[in-house]
Amino acid sequence: QVQLVESGGGLVQAGGSLRLSCVISGRSISSGSGSVGWFRQAPGKERELITAMSWATANLYYSNTVKGRFTISSDNAKNTIYLQMTGLIPEDTALYYCAASPWSYPTGLPFDPADFDSWGQGTQVTVSS
Repeated sequence: QVQLVESGGGLVQAGGSLRLSCVISGRSISSGSGSVGWFRQAPGKERELITAMSWATANLYYSNTVKGRFTISSDNAKNTIYLQMTGLIPEDTALYYCAASPWSYPTGLPFDPADFDSWGQGTQVTVSS
């Protein structure tokens, strides 16, 4: 069973930066299979896939809301994925989740949020104006 544990959330002023971490157990990311992603959900809004990557295909996705400001990365030795967030704005305030999918997505094909079947508990990010 895959387990994911996020950390790194907090309160930050607009324009600031945060790095979220997600430690994965039960699946080795160095195996090159599957995909991981970061989602967020703000109060009263639907959960949004903001970035994802597939190791086998190097497929990488960023939503228009975070493109150019957020970066997803991984450390195979630590079996950990990261979300580096810069240029934070109040609209980025949300509960952030990391999630894993057993599927790899070919380059050029969109990630399907419904395929992500393992989730962390979430970490809160609050951006003050």
